[in-house]
Amino acid sequence: MAERRRYALSGLSRRAMSVFVRPLRGPYAEAGELVAVCDPDEARVRELDPALPWYPPERLDDLITETRPDTLLVAGPDFTHAEAVLTGLGRGLAVVSEKPMVTTARDAARIVAADPGGRVRVTHNLRYAPRHQAVKRLIMEGEIGRVVGVELVWNVETLHGASYFQRWNRRAEFSGGLQVHKSCHHFDLVGWWLADVPVQVFGYGSRAYYGAGSPHAADDPYRRRWAEEGVSLPDSPLGHIYDTEIDIEDNYAALVRYRGGAHLSYSIQFSAPWEGYRLGINGTHGRIEATLEYGRQASGPPEPIVLYPMFGDRREIVVEGEAGGHLGADELLVRDLFTGGGDDPLGLRAGSRDGARAVAVGEAVRLSSRTGRPVDVESLLASGCP
Repeated sequence: MAERRRYALSGLSRRAMSVFVRPLRGPYAEAGELVAVCDPDEARVRELDPALPWYPPERLDDLITETRPDTLLVAGPDFTHAEAVLTGLGRGLAVVSEKPMVTTARDAARIVAADPGGRVRVTHNLRYAPRHQAVKRLIMEGEIGRVVGVELVWNVETLHGASYFQRWNRRAEFSGGLQVHKSCHHFDLVGWWLADVPVQVFGYGSRAYYGAGSPHAADDPYRRRWAEEGVSLPDSPLGHIYDTEIDIEDNYAALVRYRGGAHLSYSIQFSAPWEGYRLGINGTHGRIEATLEYGRQASGPPEPIVLYPMFGDRREIVVEGEAGGHLGADELLVRDLFTGGGDDPLGLRAGSRDGARAVAVGEAVRLSSRTGRPVDVESLLASGCP
């Protein structure tokens, strides 16, 4: 049996609990142990385990010196990732960062420059979803020939969408906007499917549902929705979805051109009646279509992926194993993080360059929306991502 690894955690978030802490204290305890936590809230760490060494964020370097971890797990608020990742790399550790890796292309370039040996892993979990792996295999096997273009429309329903506007995500200085915090997952997914690099982005966005001046502010339908769902929320954040401090967009669209010639047409909104996506991938020999609806108003179980050969009959691909978090992706990701190794034929494991490009596309969407001009992705990455 391989020697158990020693893990330290920066940021005891809910995501950290589900992806790192519970697995290490449960099914993957033989693979590694959590030796310390760095978080601003000491009480939260003590509630988890009074004996677990706790350090405030400014003492992360001391944590590494005194507890000697092999790997640093990074899962605090997005704006804290960059310094934590760089500290871990600077001390010679392997680093696993929650997505997004960072909130700006500048910080992404700093990490790529500090990671020539590929010691950073980014948990782009959507790659691991069985249906997304199935799409990847169809493309790799040449079922639709050379990919020409991708159409991706993503909806985030009202209960989920409004939650981003109550939390720190609502401020671009903390999240990079939802173009980075949320859509970087989608940009990574498409780049992974294409096995290609984004080079140019044009974007447009606006705020139609939340923030000051929202048409819903006078008679809050989101509050009624939460009440219907039995969601218990503290009083103070609830009304904040109409605050003047909100400076991020709640709907946007993007065109992305890739080095190999394919393009992506993408849009997302954060106040939709149902959650999920519509996907179309066009190639020189056919088309792949996938539709996914989930949440309260989903029309039924997940639909099969449909393959349309250019000159043949359509074929349906039924996907298994989609139960569980994020379409069944989370358990596969966690298993690979703590017990994986060896071959990775689909390229599921995202590194710092993957994380950097996903963040840079998100930032480019936001920048283009403000300037009205296309943005060169690689120019945002000052150190480059060859």
